[in-house]
Amino acid sequence: MMREQKQLRGYGSVLLAVLFLAACGNPPNPPPASWTSENPSASSGKATASAKPAPAKAEGNKDSSLEALKRGEAAGTGPMADIHFDFDSAALSEQARAVLKTNAEWLKANPAAKVQIEGHCDERGTAEYNMALGAKRAQAAMDYLTTLGVAANRLSTISYGEEIPVCKEHTEDCWAKNRRARFVASGAKPVS
Repeated sequence: MMREQKQLRGYGSVLLAVLFLAACGNPPNPPPASWTSENPSASSGKATASAKPAPAKAEGNKDSSLEALKRGEAAGTGPMADIHFDFDSAALSEQARAVLKTNAEWLKANPAAKVQIEGHCDERGTAEYNMALGAKRAQAAMDYLTTLGVAANRLSTISYGEEIPVCKEHTEDCWAKNRRARFVASGAKPVS
């Protein structure tokens, strides 16, 4: 009898673990673009399911922060501007939203371009925490771009946490530069 109870508890524990992991799965996709004053060109008809973004492939993109680091260089600038975040936050400021609107216009003018959004943090906090915060920052930028009418299947995210700083001093000004989302475009034809 005692053995059966232990076995039953064991099965119950396994079942609870499986249910917990299933509940912690990927969050749902952001809603499809809709008409707003910021995005007047979106359709106001029925929403269509947006495609899932392609998985991040930092190793294959010569402009990524990781590839620049491997070459011993600073990451270059691209056609889209970085956005910055407050300490310990993934919330988009009004200034970040304005930059994202400009980036969305560039993406709409360059329909062949795909973008990898890199999430970065300053050095404060644990490596694990900063990796998660970098992911939230990149996702926040991606979600906002999709509300502005950029197709989700053109966007991917990756987090570098605190691992690839642009500034290495231990000052607030330097830390502020490292709290960013960087946009790495590929597939766009150079403008002549």
